[in-house]
Amino acid sequence: MGSFDFDVIARSLGYLFREGMVFTLTLTALAAVGGIVFGTLLAMMRLSSFKWLSLAATGYVNLMRSIPLLLVIFWFYFLVPYIGAWLTGAARPIHVGAFASSVITFTMFEAAYYSEIMRAGIQSIPRGQVWAGYALGLNYWQTMGTVVLPQAFRNMIPILLTQTIILFQDTSLVYVLSITDFLGAASKVAQRDSRLVEMYLFAALVYFIVSFGLSLLVKRLQQKIAIVR
Repeated sequence: MGSFDFDVIARSLGYLFREGMVFTLTLTALAAVGGIVFGTLLAMMRLSSFKWLSLAATGYVNLMRSIPLLLVIFWFYFLVPYIGAWLTGAARPIHVGAFASSVITFTMFEAAYYSEIMRAGIQSIPRGQVWAGYALGLNYWQTMGTVVLPQAFRNMIPILLTQTIILFQDTSLVYVLSITDFLGAASKVAQRDSRLVEMYLFAALVYFIVSFGLSLLVKRLQQKIAIVR
């Protein structure tokens, strides 16, 4: 440890957190919200009585869960501009941008995992409550929105947060698009000052603290939900 340079970490804290961590948390929040919303719709489609709707949602979920996230990132970044140009009839590829591409990619990829969580949550609600909603004159969407989904969300909050922790860790893959997330910022500092060991150890420590802290929060939520039940 005699040659370990703590000063390079201290000098880079502003850049690491102001540029890197802000981007990482922003991407995590946007992808989590979008993934939960889209995933809930996918879950409802999979449970739909319309066979074609259920098959389409099932195919999407199975496809996304069978492909590496890194490959999906490449797909959206390089192919979506050409697909957009083909759909709109534009002469040139549509400019999407690295940030927008990463948000779309993580939202659509994580939606496949959030949908399975929400499907389990919806199926955990007794069918009697659904029939009670119908007996009160509610239609399918009103029953889902006022009776089933609020309870499903409450039951699934710990698991949703656990998946969000995984999403927070996976955001480091945006380095392939040359985006400066937290790990990307640490890598740039490491290459610039030739301090790879110090910066990568510090990045690992920060990821551990954030992920472990959120894991403790999830554990406390699980205990509270168990008491309510």
